[in-house]
Amino acid sequence: MRHVIALDVGGTGMKAALIGLDGTPLYEEWRPAGRERGPEAAVESVLRLAEDLRTLGRTRFGATAEAVGVAVPGTVDTERDTTAHTAGPGRHDVPLRELLSRRLDGMPVALGHGARAGGLAEGRLGAGRGADRFLFVSLGTGITGAIGIDGRVETGAHGRAGELGHVVVRPGGPACGCGGRGCLETLASAAAIGRAWAATSGDPSADAADCARAVDAGDETACGVWRAAVAALADGLLTAVTVLNPRTLIIGGSLAEAGDTLLTPLRVAMAERVTFQRLPTIVPAALGDAAGCLGAGLLARDLVATASAPHRADRPTGR
Repeated sequence: MRHVIALDVGGTGMKAALIGLDGTPLYEEWRPAGRERGPEAAVESVLRLAEDLRTLGRTRFGATAEAVGVAVPGTVDTERDTTAHTAGPGRHDVPLRELLSRRLDGMPVALGHGARAGGLAEGRLGAGRGADRFLFVSLGTGITGAIGIDGRVETGAHGRAGELGHVVVRPGGPACGCGGRGCLETLASAAAIGRAWAATSGDPSADAADCARAVDAGDETACGVWRAAVAALADGLLTAVTVLNPRTLIIGGSLAEAGDTLLTPLRVAMAERVTFQRLPTIVPAALGDAAGCLGAGLLARDLVATASAPHRADRPTGR
């Protein structure tokens, strides 16, 4: 059976799958990322998992995978086909596409940013299905997004489109890991809310989920922390809506697990801020933590479809 390999490389683990060209899931697996063993070992873990899945596909389905799609965290440089910060501290500019293709005897490899791969899956298969223009926002340790246009995700000139977490919403505000100050993810990510609630509540182990539960219980102090985060988030998203004019705004990531505790005040805050802009429909993500792997599979399937398309004289060549 014709199929592709899908890999979603996360901070602590790797989700993997074999997916039929018709989209049918054929096999799923999870393995630890192995970052504690160092950056080289982490990269080797990705390569070995892909190789094992190729062997499994041959044995179980009688065919070799036709492409592999990989979703990775960190930065993906589409000009140089490299990815940074995916193998832990100290390892940058990893030529992951080249390494995978070499290990898999020249198999085509599609490399994508994890959140954008997740956004691609949400747009085609999940909460954005049917929307010609959507914006997917992942609220987790950081904040990032995916700009959906007619069933594809815009990567930008250098593969860095959608980095909403680094839109400055509070100039001169908290220092961000990117080197800026007042970036959205320093104020409205799950990590930022967790830090704020831990400091305010006096419980150093408290996180954003604890804050959300306290909000649901009517704790006014928690409500204050939550309101500040939602206000910052709405300010950042208003900028995105003004520039991109999406039809649907999809909210995902760990913070979205708060459900209406987040979405209800966010919808109100967005409605209060729009002037001439058209407010998009704001919906929760539908695919959960499966989105990244599904998106990696879509990237691989798109690669196969492109390679299989009949050649036309007026079709641009090259990349």
